[in-house]
Amino acid sequence: MNTPPPGILVRNLALRFGGDVVFENLNFEVPAGRLLALLGPSGVGKTSLLRIIAGLETAASGSVMASDSAPLHGRVAYMAQQDLLLPWANLLSNVMLGATLRHEKKDIDRAAHLLSQVGLAGRERALPAALSGGMRQRAALARTLYEQRPVVLMDEPFSALDSITRARIQNLAAELLAGRTVLLITHDPMEACRLGHHLLVLSGQPARLGNAVEVHGQPPRAADDPLVLHTQGKLLNTLEAMAPE
Repeated sequence: MNTPPPGILVRNLALRFGGDVVFENLNFEVPAGRLLALLGPSGVGKTSLLRIIAGLETAASGSVMASDSAPLHGRVAYMAQQDLLLPWANLLSNVMLGATLRHEKKDIDRAAHLLSQVGLAGRERALPAALSGGMRQRAALARTLYEQRPVVLMDEPFSALDSITRARIQNLAAELLAGRTVLLITHDPMEACRLGHHLLVLSGQPARLGNAVEVHGQPPRAADDPLVLHTQGKLLNTLEAMAPE
């Protein structure tokens, strides 16, 4: 990146479906160059919030802006829960999809290198149907990283991976996303504590945000780090208390 990434400012955001209020008066900041992990029960509105920030969904009221006052459009890479790979295109083409759609010059070597980094070397010409769900999710991560955007929004990006692969890809993501502004949705307290500089929990009906928790130390943190284990325990207790009976 040639210029520092912006932070994300969310102000008085509200979302309604019909007569139901999903959330309202949401106010928080994703600090520039930091990773904020967002947790909360299923169905609370985390994905909708991420889509609003990405410009893919419209809020009932409120605003999302960059801290440098320039438009966020064109500076955001978005990774959805589903891999969204084109079934007729091989992995190399899927990784470079954004460049293709924008009619930009494609960097085949870089795309192949990213596939290698996520453990898919030799699969460049494979179609998505030939791969497991975890492999497709790793290809989607490579596509997100290929974009080289200063702001990255990720919705449970490692959920389909086995525990060992997940830890390895978390380490890789922490390395390649360092210095970018990242909002990560996850249901995994350990993942949040390993990767996040700050943690937020969204809960309730309508949903509200709890107080932000800062995690000290540089990601990716070791899974057996006492601070990680302590913070994970507190998060897990908080999430269990929110779960329906």
